[in-house]
Amino acid sequence: MQSIRQTYSYEENIKKSRFIGVLIPCASESDIQNALKQLHQNHPHANHIAFAYRIKTGNGYLSRYHDAGEPGGTAGKPIFQHIEGKALINVLLAVVRYFGGIKLGAGGLTRAYGNAAKQVIEIAELNPFVELSEQQLTLDYKQMPQLEQLLKKLDGEIIDQNFGVQIQLTVQLPQKYLDELLGVFSGQSGH
Repeated sequence: MQSIRQTYSYEENIKKSRFIGVLIPCASESDIQNALKQLHQNHPHANHIAFAYRIKTGNGYLSRYHDAGEPGGTAGKPIFQHIEGKALINVLLAVVRYFGGIKLGAGGLTRAYGNAAKQVIEIAELNPFVELSEQQLTLDYKQMPQLEQLLKKLDGEIIDQNFGVQIQLTVQLPQKYLDELLGVFSGQSGH
């Protein structure tokens, strides 16, 4: 599986219609909804915003595609086939269409949406997918430098912290390093 770290876009004109392929990193359904809302705000006059996505959830993989008013199977499915073809995960791939007045027909639409999806993936920097894990810890202040050093080594980060008598932390790091973190800070996890 592969993923992306930033948003990419690609635009082309086919028979006076504008097709804008947009590839957006999304880790949850709420990320997907926010990204789609943003696309609709950025392109209020677009005729169609067809899309497909695949994300990893606690219950496995979730994927969907949507034709956005285009004839069934001519937009969302060709977009999704490129997500599958490149084994992408945690992405939203959308194609924004501004209709230019010339009908493309079902075959032309399928090619246009599929090509915009393909082109934006080709310009994207794809990275191996790394599954992240979150862990809560409760530490003494004197343990903080050791934790910060270990997180740096393990590609982790502190995503939340509360300072009191002890430090309550939420850290995020690649799943494969969770055991190593807990080996050093075992018995320190909070709930």
